Amino acid sequence: MPTETFEFQVEARQLLQLMIHSIYSNKDVFLRELVSNASDALDKLRLEALRDDTLDADVSDLHIEIEADREARTLTVRDNGIGMSRDEVVGLIGTIANSGTAAFLRELKEAKDSAAAEGLIGQFGVGFYASFMVADEVTLVTRRAGQSEGTRWTSDGAGTYTIDEAADAPQGTSVTLHLKPEDSEDRLHDYTASWKIKEIIKRYSDFITWPIKMAAEPAAPAATEQSGDEGADEPAEQDAKPSEPETLNSMKALWARSRDEVSDAEYHELYKHISHDWHDPLETIRLHAEGTFEYQALLFIPAQAPQDLFMQDYQRGIQLYVKRVFIMADCEALMPPYLRFVKGVVDAQDLSLNVSREILQQDRQIQLMHRRLTKKVLSSIKDLMSAHPERYATFWREFGRVLKEGLLSDFENKDAILAASSFASTHDAQELTTLPAYVERMKEGQQEIFYMTGESRQAIEKSPHMEAFAAKGIEVLLLTDPVDEVWVQAVPEFDGKQLRSVAKGEVDLDSDEEKAEGDAEREKQQEEFAGLLGWLKERLTEQVKDVRLSSRLTVSPACIVSDTHDVTPALENMYRAMGQEVPTAKRILELNPGHPLVSGLRTAHAERADDEGLAETAELVYDMALLAEGGELSDPSRFVKLMADRLERTL
Repeated sequence: MPTETFEFQVEARQLLQLMIHSIYSNKDVFLRELVSNASDALDKLRLEALRDDTLDADVSDLHIEIEADREARTLTVRDNGIGMSRDEVVGLIGTIANSGTAAFLRELKEAKDSAAAEGLIGQFGVGFYASFMVADEVTLVTRRAGQSEGTRWTSDGAGTYTIDEAADAPQGTSVTLHLKPEDSEDRLHDYTASWKIKEIIKRYSDFITWPIKMAAEPAAPAATEQSGDEGADEPAEQDAKPSEPETLNSMKALWARSRDEVSDAEYHELYKHISHDWHDPLETIRLHAEGTFEYQALLFIPAQAPQDLFMQDYQRGIQLYVKRVFIMADCEALMPPYLRFVKGVVDAQDLSLNVSREILQQDRQIQLMHRRLTKKVLSSIKDLMSAHPERYATFWREFGRVLKEGLLSDFENKDAILAASSFASTHDAQELTTLPAYVERMKEGQQEIFYMTGESRQAIEKSPHMEAFAAKGIEVLLLTDPVDEVWVQAVPEFDGKQLRSVAKGEVDLDSDEEKAEGDAEREKQQEEFAGLLGWLKERLTEQVKDVRLSSRLTVSPACIVSDTHDVTPALENMYRAMGQEVPTAKRILELNPGHPLVSGLRTAHAERADDEGLAETAELVYDMALLAEGGELSDPSRFVKLMADRLERTL
């Protein structure tokens, strides 16, 4: 067959020019593309040999071979897979004649960054042409299994390609790249260097199921002593013997093997390779999805939180493979941000290579994987809680704060997140509790789950807001993480029980019998204190919206509470720290009518309402209530002066 020269189509020429001028930011991926194509060819041959007993093909030693020639500056990737006929070469390689080429070029021009551009290549099935980023000329030699004639395709990517017969072509396909000179500024490495080839294969193709072989570096030539007078003292060199080819990939796709075939040590080594963590993982999660969309997942929960977990540039995401070919190191679309600590591998069978991050966000299959993987991780965490309490305690200590972030964004899995969460409470000074366990312990007639937020357990337990709850033995959740201030606003109830802050709104803890017995007493107190309450509300109008008698205080004279639907001061401060303008909400001053200070103030007000000293006392009562809850005084020096004056009078 004579050599024939063809011109690329206009669109194909444009595409090749883009490749030659490198739209990839990472040129190493050309080898990933060639290895992926070779792996596909081996898969196809194995399948066809199983279906067709008459196929004249050698399937005894299927493998991929890489050959580098430093002197000639060539790199060859060879497989003994299915191969291609001449027509297939023309149709699949020669013309890029597919309907997506025009769309590819149009979207490529619209791509705003190199990452988006890279993703489009795989989407439109033209990854083979990535070879022209690193090569001045590409030669492809192929023979289809079962056929006798081979085909050679050659092009420099400039505008034409040639096709001729390759009579001696072995079964399969070899792609030889005539490499461009090394250029570190353009990130064009020496792709004949064995260390570089090994690095790329280890990173992108380690779990390809076929062996990827390369001739080992020849050993240094051995020296022998010469005999005779001439050169008797000079050693003679023997020619180096070629060594056995070296297999570059481990071929251990652990996620595709059954659990009983893989040791914990192997799982742990894979985790350490993926995460760069020195510790063994806390939990290993396996998932194999079959049906219309098949994928395997092998996920890990670390035993220790990384130091940068809460930093903005924390690199999160799961490694994504397609048919054992590495695609992306940090596929964020597979896992929500609140599970960003999860590491692992997902291997999908039906995705295209080089899918970009933008495409992944919109891909329906990725979205389905995201949903199922999220539910699987949450259920695994809940299982840890019951089956391995000590490991769960470690998990919650390291990642509880992150998990609770999901209550602000993942409303579909809100109940699952709450079920996998645990909280400190007044029920036990050491052990955490779950919401279901809290509900089981609720007192008869109790309809709400009570909680209080604060900086520490000690600060909350000593807060005046807790006095009535402690007196009646009613359990209160003690929430001390900053995220707690936010999620409690987004989660109104659990298991039909309202979540209620003990520091907001009015509190009524009395039973129906106690209410009936105390109604007359409360009405009497309201009448007796009406004058004082009205006067205090007027005197403190800049600080509070209302002054009322309290049902939550048993020991302290006063406390300050927020209205039921108002933002708490701590949440206001968080928003301001994030640069958001938040109006300051006035709060409510509650007085304990049974405290001597409050009853004495009522008597003094009835006797000498115009006494300026009473106004100062009112100011002190408010400031003390503010300090008791850990608040900040607007004028600390004035508070000190007023307190010093009062103390002086007692001496």
